[in-house]
Amino acid sequence: MALALEGAWAQTSKPATLNEADDYLRKGIAAQQHNDLNEAIDAYRKALAIDPKLAEARANLGAALSAAGQFDAAIEEDTKVLAMAPGNTAVRMNLGLAYYKKGDMENAHAAFAAVHAARPQDVAAAVLLGYTDIKLNKSSEAAAMLTPLEAGHESNMDLEYVLAYALIDNGEATSGLPRMEKVAKATQSADAYFISGTARLHRREFHEARTDLDAAIALHGDFPGLYTMAGQARDALGDTEAAQPAFEEALKADPRDFMANLYLGTMRLNQRDLEKATPMLELALQLQPTSPMARLQMAKLNAMTGKYAEAAKTLEELVKADPNWLDPHIELAPIYYKLHRPDDGQRERDIVAQLEAKQQKAGPPKQ
Repeated sequence: MALALEGAWAQTSKPATLNEADDYLRKGIAAQQHNDLNEAIDAYRKALAIDPKLAEARANLGAALSAAGQFDAAIEEDTKVLAMAPGNTAVRMNLGLAYYKKGDMENAHAAFAAVHAARPQDVAAAVLLGYTDIKLNKSSEAAAMLTPLEAGHESNMDLEYVLAYALIDNGEATSGLPRMEKVAKATQSADAYFISGTARLHRREFHEARTDLDAAIALHGDFPGLYTMAGQARDALGDTEAAQPAFEEALKADPRDFMANLYLGTMRLNQRDLEKATPMLELALQLQPTSPMARLQMAKLNAMTGKYAEAAKTLEELVKADPNWLDPHIELAPIYYKLHRPDDGQRERDIVAQLEAKQQKAGPPKQ
């Protein structure tokens, strides 16, 4: 953007030193256009050493420093330019980008907001402002700002992606998901497929979630967390055979993945492979000691290995916290009988029958 700024120098005759500054400026521009950032930075600094007021050299220096990852230095140069020309939206946009790349979302947001205020129809500036809104947990503001700009820009996939993300994050998945899946198909983006697949998984739309997540795997199999989500979608559809290798891939990428350890450990437990199930379930519980599901599976493991009293204690705590959760009651009934507590066992059987009757009346959950 800085390269498009109007030159701050005239084509009239100048003292030799100023002409030399112009020469360095031109060398810097040529180097920057060829992505030789070190040479460009050096040339711009030489130009500014001769003429500190050469605004184009300073603006370009800021852009080159940012591209080279020297964000603090870029911010310093952009700030100097804006002190002289506060209305320069191109440099303010560069300043926002430097803050964004540095991870300073507050200052990036302020810069992009200023550009958006000056150029409210500038889609690129609005998209960047929307990104920072999302990063700052202001998805509703991003959605409200971007929605009016969508008309006529439906083919702008950057706009559609940020708007879709903001809508999904703001609880408006019905509107956001079609947009995100449009972006995923148009750009073949594993990231977009992952977001839509995850959202559909949370909505219990398991078939659609699996389709999106499998598409993401085909594009970018090592995307962080992807195999874990894909495994959950497959497991929810009852396809344990396909879910198991997905969780195994997840653990290759991150051996301390809580969900992968929990799900795969549970599968091993159901297969009565206690040797493989035990370390996975123990790690899952270590990672999230208060997880009800991790505690339930450990209680089942304890029951299978004869630790009835320990299993009963955990299950009693779970039913106390959530009396309507069916699974702990199911597990408790036989354990009470093994602990020679037949009255408690019969009570749990009665509770199970009552809860199952309620569930049958309510109907199956959405699949």
